[in-house]
Amino acid sequence: MNLTNFRSVAAVLAAIVALGAGCEKTSEPKFDLSKKRDFANALYNQQLYHQSVQEYNDILANYNLDEPEAANINYIIGDIYFERLHDYEDALSYYLKIKHLYPQSTLIEEVNKKMVACLERLARSADAQQVLDEAALIDPSQVRPSRPGEVIARIGKKQFTSGDLEFEINQLPPYMKSQLSDRSRKIDFLKQYIATELLYDSAKRQGLEKDQEVIEATFQAKKNFMVQKLLQQEVSAEVSVQESDAKLYYDANKEKYAKKDDQGKIEEIPPFESIKAQVMQDYIGIKQQEAYKSLIQRLMRAEAVEIFEDKLH
Repeated sequence: MNLTNFRSVAAVLAAIVALGAGCEKTSEPKFDLSKKRDFANALYNQQLYHQSVQEYNDILANYNLDEPEAANINYIIGDIYFERLHDYEDALSYYLKIKHLYPQSTLIEEVNKKMVACLERLARSADAQQVLDEAALIDPSQVRPSRPGEVIARIGKKQFTSGDLEFEINQLPPYMKSQLSDRSRKIDFLKQYIATELLYDSAKRQGLEKDQEVIEATFQAKKNFMVQKLLQQEVSAEVSVQESDAKLYYDANKEKYAKKDDQGKIEEIPPFESIKAQVMQDYIGIKQQEAYKSLIQRLMRAEAVEIFEDKLH
């Protein structure tokens, strides 16, 4: 080998070594595991659930975890999808991941329960029963994983954290949330929540989820919620009200907002600016009603609906 060829080979080898060193360097996580986990927990506690899932997945992809820790993080992600985002398909995928990739995990019993709950919510009762049948053959330890937030209560083996409490409070209407600002009322709310959970667990043990009245009421509640969700999407999407539109409505309906005496005679018509919020609300309600009627007419035409009023007595 001449000197030129030697230098060429050496250059190639040096480049390979440099590339390998560079790859090794970039594969090292920028932050240590505890900081990364704390950040993911902080996102969770701020109810940034999608961002929290992203950080937990980054931990799974880029950190050298032992099997218990990896299973625990997968469980946390599954719980975020299940309990916070109500995305039961994604939740099920993470529970399945634990069951198949970490079969010796101490979480398997809880994973089986959550899988059954996911499948029931996805209306896959037969699959849920299969999971129950398979779980009957397993006797794992019953250790629960830690979750973001400080544990403030336990219901049997189930932990309830400060993050769980804040989430439940934030599901309340604004006027109810404002009543839970002090510690004593939060404690009362927590006790009421626990009472509801205990009653629910007792009802399940009595098999009331299979009661025909419960099944029918659940179906009706689901149907009504789906209708309300559709109306929110379809009607709200069509209603766009500008202040100028509300002003035109006010000008055409001033008497509606007039102050009248006992005999019904107009005493005063308040200016638009003083009752603008009320006028906007009234006008939005009218436009939403119009959008609702339009939606129903479209659906009736699409489904060729016929109503035989003459048949009614």
